[in-house]
Amino acid sequence: MNLAEYAAYDGLGLAELVRRREVTAKELGRLMVAAVEKVNPQINAVIQTYADRVEAMRADDLPSGPFAGAPFLLKDLGSGEKGAVQEAGSRLCRGRILKRDAFLIERFRAAGLSLLGRTTTPEQGLSSTTESVLTGATRSPWNLSTRAGGSSGGAAASVAAGIVPIAHASDGAGSIRIPAAVCGLVGLKPSRGRVSLGPGINDPLLGMVAEFAVSRTVRDTAALLDAVSKPAPGDPFIIVQPRRPYLHEVGAPPGKLRIAWTRTSWQPGTKVHPEIVAALEKSVAYLETMGHELTEVETLYDYETFVNAVWVGWAWGFDVWLDETAAALGRQVNEETLEPVTLSLYRMAQELTAAQVAHAEGVYNSIRRKVGHFFQGYDLLLTPTIAQLGDPIGKYSQNVTDVDFIGFFRRCDQSDMYLPLANLTGQPAISLPLYQSDSGFPIGIQFVAHFGREDLLIRLAGALEVALPWHARIPPVHVSCA
Repeated sequence: MNLAEYAAYDGLGLAELVRRREVTAKELGRLMVAAVEKVNPQINAVIQTYADRVEAMRADDLPSGPFAGAPFLLKDLGSGEKGAVQEAGSRLCRGRILKRDAFLIERFRAAGLSLLGRTTTPEQGLSSTTESVLTGATRSPWNLSTRAGGSSGGAAASVAAGIVPIAHASDGAGSIRIPAAVCGLVGLKPSRGRVSLGPGINDPLLGMVAEFAVSRTVRDTAALLDAVSKPAPGDPFIIVQPRRPYLHEVGAPPGKLRIAWTRTSWQPGTKVHPEIVAALEKSVAYLETMGHELTEVETLYDYETFVNAVWVGWAWGFDVWLDETAAALGRQVNEETLEPVTLSLYRMAQELTAAQVAHAEGVYNSIRRKVGHFFQGYDLLLTPTIAQLGDPIGKYSQNVTDVDFIGFFRRCDQSDMYLPLANLTGQPAISLPLYQSDSGFPIGIQFVAHFGREDLLIRLAGALEVALPWHARIPPVHVSCA
């Protein structure tokens, strides 16, 4: 098997080859390492590969699980594995070795995935681009002068360039869906509680964080969700479980859906790129031909009220976490260990009051109730995933001094305005790469469902994957290219 053949398969496809003994997990691991060597110098998506793990595999090993033997990369943030380095894109965390496995890591392994490296993230996952002083800028395989998105940009660039078929990602305000849109991938943010964040954490950012993956196919997304979405001991609550496996939803008819859609900019003073609006309108027209009922709506909440509360969720406990990390590593929190925007959030966290947290929780509750009432009339909400095209490297860098964290969040939201709402409400949301711009940039379209209705998102995504296929689109930087 050569690299072009390797990259033509999704994760389930590679696993089927392993089960049929047409290729071994060790051979796939070696191909992944070769893929990194070929394209990573251009995109800077992979920090480290575990070639020693590959060579330690026995040629006759037959892994179990739906993704048996498929190579997989972990984001350098969030759920990590015991004994591995995790640096969170930060000089403060340089060389940090984790002391225990996250539950999600155990489930990745049980699914048969070969955990063979780690991917880049911006410092502490705070940006919608993946750039840091520690690891440099991660670039889109579609255009090397532009961002790969963030904060799971390393994961997305790796999948888009053919290094792996699927990769770990996380999402606190769009960090799965942004890079999925930028890199032309499927990016599902699961419902709050669908994927356990334990045992190290329970409900970070006042419940806004979800972990999962980015992939090239809907079936990989569905099968991995089946593998990792079981509750774990000590989870703060147990979400309703699906009636049947998510993989069974791929190809199932979605039925006639009531879909609200919006082309209105949710950030006052910001315009959505015209080609993105045009792609959204094409999506609306196509969904109508499929028999769905589409209704145009405006903004669902007051943006300024949201922004003035959301930073509190990001700041709450951030100083404690960084102070504990610094103490454990024998370092100081200062300008030498943190980028300016990160340091701004740290200092805001130090000054945070209980009254501010209580007020923010009240705002969150108010928005959740309003959105919940809105969804009583609809099955799905349709929006652009991101509002801008081809954002250049540096535009959303945290290594700047012209804004504090709130100003930085607003800057990122010029592109990402449609995404944090699903984090706040806990609803599942998916970005699908349905279109391309005239200049070749992928255009992602987002669907948001009722809480716990990933099944509906997967059904519709599967139908759109057949009707508007994206698999033949290959970026200029790809392991199959000469």
